[in-house]
Amino acid sequence: MASEASGVSNTENASVAACDIPQQAGSANGHGPKGHGTFALALGSVGVVFGDIGTSPLYAFKEALHASAADGVTRAEILGVVSLALWALILVVTIKYVLFIMRADNKGEGGVLSLMALAQRAMGRRTALVFGLGVIGAALFYGDAIITPAMSVLSAVEGLRTIPALEHSISTQVVLLIATVMLLGLFFIQSRGTAKVGQLFGPVCAVWFTVMAVLGVYNLLAHPGVFRSINPYYAVHFLQHHGMAGFIVLGAVFLTVTGAEALTADMGHFGRWPIQAAWLFFVLPCLALNYLGQGALALNTLIEAERAGVPFPELNWFFEMAPDVLRLPLVILAGAATVIASQAVITGAFSLTQQAIQLGLLPRMDVRRTSETQSGQIFVPQLNTMLLLGVLAVMFTFKTSSAMAHAYGLAVTGTMVVTTAMAFIVMRQLWKWQLPAALAFLIPFMTLDLVFLSANALRFFTGGWLPVLIGAALFMIMATWVRGSQILSEKTRRDSVPLADLMEILRARAPHRAPGTAIFLTSDPDMTPVALMHNLKHNKVLHERNVVLTVRTAETPRVPEEDRIKTFKVNDDFKKVEIYYGFMESPNVPKALALLRKQQGLKFDIMATSFFLGRRSIVPSANSGMPLWQDRLYIFLMKNAANPTDFFKIPPGRVVELGAQVTV
Repeated sequence: MASEASGVSNTENASVAACDIPQQAGSANGHGPKGHGTFALALGSVGVVFGDIGTSPLYAFKEALHASAADGVTRAEILGVVSLALWALILVVTIKYVLFIMRADNKGEGGVLSLMALAQRAMGRRTALVFGLGVIGAALFYGDAIITPAMSVLSAVEGLRTIPALEHSISTQVVLLIATVMLLGLFFIQSRGTAKVGQLFGPVCAVWFTVMAVLGVYNLLAHPGVFRSINPYYAVHFLQHHGMAGFIVLGAVFLTVTGAEALTADMGHFGRWPIQAAWLFFVLPCLALNYLGQGALALNTLIEAERAGVPFPELNWFFEMAPDVLRLPLVILAGAATVIASQAVITGAFSLTQQAIQLGLLPRMDVRRTSETQSGQIFVPQLNTMLLLGVLAVMFTFKTSSAMAHAYGLAVTGTMVVTTAMAFIVMRQLWKWQLPAALAFLIPFMTLDLVFLSANALRFFTGGWLPVLIGAALFMIMATWVRGSQILSEKTRRDSVPLADLMEILRARAPHRAPGTAIFLTSDPDMTPVALMHNLKHNKVLHERNVVLTVRTAETPRVPEEDRIKTFKVNDDFKKVEIYYGFMESPNVPKALALLRKQQGLKFDIMATSFFLGRRSIVPSANSGMPLWQDRLYIFLMKNAANPTDFFKIPPGRVVELGAQVTV
């Protein structure tokens, strides 16, 4: 069943209102929410923004060195791997994201859909290219959101095998069991909100990064020669002399920068400068010291192996950096850090889903607020269940972090390619950069992204297929929803009577009048709502006061209260009301109508007002619109969409639904 009230699901209307909304003051200056010091915001960002990239040292160096060790490991190869890791952090995260991409914020908000909305607004219209890029980026993010919790938590639990007293008793099954318990606990607490637990995120991750830096320095003292790897010569030399093997190593090295997208996605919560400061002055130095420390340990191990005449061992380098007595506390701390990293990805998926619903890319879902004060604290039950099932399925399919490393990275590199392309559009259309300047950004970074994408594509058949499969499924769902909504909107418009024509008919033949106010929700205010036509046709009645109400989504994250509502008088009996929400906001119709009473003095009692919704029963058709299988998918999505009454927060006792059958 489809509701005519689904204004936020109408893909044509989703981007209409942005040009009418004035620029919103707030966090666009990059200083984050008012009333919070930069240090406090930077500390908070360490837990939320850098959780994913902060757990990469658990597996990135190990996997990259393993990929280069097919014919044994040399000193030059260790220095080359460390150099590649350091320069990936510098080029991809520091220069591309911190210095460039973070400037392309949408009123302080970032992320792939925010960038899509910004690019669309810059071009003045919705284009197939920008829209397609945004949908691809969003679909790939969900693939990352399923793999990250499984990968990071497994990597931490596998550290138990480095403890001498436990190394023979910790089997793969035990690792999977412990990881499953941790993940179940993580997903089950989502409905309670993360406000209280979230207060610990920043301090715990600050301790985590500090410990990583200390471990790095501790091992660097034994072999300071690894500092040579800071010279990019070693990275270039490694790639020149390893051919295809070097390309494969590059795919593993990319694991060092997974999580870079979070720098932009969480801008709205912390502001640009606190995130940039946390990265430049704390997170980057800690990560660099840790990778250098792992390289120093590997060099020492190589020297000892050569002296003893034994092969170079394959170790869990991160945990081996710590003395035996400190391994268990380190595993516990790593477990806490990976849970926080997983929480950040889950929260990002919730936020992305809310944006996708508001922009008309996904059907309505139940979006619950878990905090009365923090707008970003939301919970999406359907998505939470799907993510949990997906994470567990992935974990039990691959069983080890090394096997899962082959699946990790392809989704992230795809998202980075999308981000670079849309940033180029923003630079040209919104910032009005000259073509040479914009190309100076596009060419080197797109080349870098495509090199990493190609390197990860080599691992397609050993696990890289997974995020591609997830992304393709999500892309098909979004594309089907968008196309189906367009077809439904066009068909409804063809079958409807223009509101202006209805006014003439009512003037000629006045129906019976009922006391009170009737509000008709519709996605197209110029056409007569289906519910209004049915009410006149079957009940032959018209209320004293009638409001044609449309909910629109702007291409800005939030809409100021003074710009929330616009009213247009049709005649003495009818008013058209448009309510605007940003793509980061949840619609609340009664609250908006209360604002309407306050601002414009429109007198009506919400509990004495009837809300009329048009319900449409969708029937698949093989002769028009989409293929039959896509029709059935669209109908399935429609049937499982959240009730518009709940989505718009309308009192259920005041709703009247009138239906009709429509083919797509």
